[in-house]
Amino acid sequence: IDAAASRSWTNQGPIAPTNPMHALAIIAWRNAVVRAGTFAAGAETHVQATLYGGPMLVMISEPVHQAHGRRLAALAPEARWLRLHDDGSLVLDDASVTPGDVTPDVVFISNDVFYGPVKACFAHIEAWPALRWVQSAAAGTEAPLYRTLVERGCRITRAHVTAVPIAEYVLRAVLTHFQQPQRWAEQQQDHVWQHQPFREVWRTNWLVVGLGAIGGEVALRARAFGAHVVGVRRTPTGDEPVDEICTPDALASRLGAADVVVLAAAGGDETRGMVDAAFLAAMKPGAVFVNVARGYMVDEDALLASLDRGVPELAILDVFATEPLPADSPFWDHPRVVVSPHTSGGGNGRVQRAVDVFADNLTRWVASGGAADAALRHEITERDLPAVPETWVSEKR
Repeated sequence: IDAAASRSWTNQGPIAPTNPMHALAIIAWRNAVVRAGTFAAGAETHVQATLYGGPMLVMISEPVHQAHGRRLAALAPEARWLRLHDDGSLVLDDASVTPGDVTPDVVFISNDVFYGPVKACFAHIEAWPALRWVQSAAAGTEAPLYRTLVERGCRITRAHVTAVPIAEYVLRAVLTHFQQPQRWAEQQQDHVWQHQPFREVWRTNWLVVGLGAIGGEVALRARAFGAHVVGVRRTPTGDEPVDEICTPDALASRLGAADVVVLAAAGGDETRGMVDAAFLAAMKPGAVFVNVARGYMVDEDALLASLDRGVPELAILDVFATEPLPADSPFWDHPRVVVSPHTSGGGNGRVQRAVDVFADNLTRWVASGGAADAALRHEITERDLPAVPETWVSEKR
């Protein structure tokens, strides 16, 4: 759009990228061209250059804007901020806009979005084919939308911000089973003074399957209690926080010695159904099984049958193959099962850590001028995407 055309189009002089109406007009025109698929050779470059003559457009949630907007604005002083509200509506410069009015360059899917307007957010993202970078506060890669974005050439980065609360959840859950504190609560209620022995974590053997961010934090905490930790990792690096390390081909031989087995492996095709009847049969009596990975990694029928036989002694399950867990699922009432609603990552520090990851990547993005080869942390590539995508429970809300 040259200066002469812009004068006749707007009747307000040449297009000014800082003028909100001009910017919206350019973006709306660009959306129409993208949707129509009518780019001539070089047209994409021309439109991109025109838009980047003005500010970069970044979508964040309203809660993130309220709590962290000043910090983020300082990192990208030329950016404009599109705000996603809890009802899925969009606000730009205090004016309501529709998804068709705008084309963000960057989107931050923060923790609050996953438990709020995630359906609207994903729909908006899918409607913006020129989106260049999406930062997710989640670590998972199973969402069907991610493959769409990768195929469009949009970069996606994730965040490993829930490892701390998940590790704390694991230790708390195992300690609860070992110590049985409900006995003390019952005795207090009945005014009974009676000694209650309990099982210690000290010198127990833990098998942590998957030594990424979550597995590493679990191992650190278990060892702090005096446990002996064996880690399972596809490609050991030598600096894992464990007493012993093995690769998945040796997993079956290590199950029989484990007092606690923690499934913390990354999701994907290779780990689907890995906890099967043979896996469970190799566990020893009295062992505790904890799943904080993905529900589809476990053959749930085999797990129920094994629990009925008494091994493992307890299954602590934060994830399930079907979420929300159906009301008629036998897991709810099984005496050897602890059910939690995919909430192990719900620590209050995860929000700050996710914003920190986004802020770091935003700094890198701005410094590179939004270059296609900007060095962003925790990037998702096509090889990270499973062949069979999974609709996240948050998308079903």
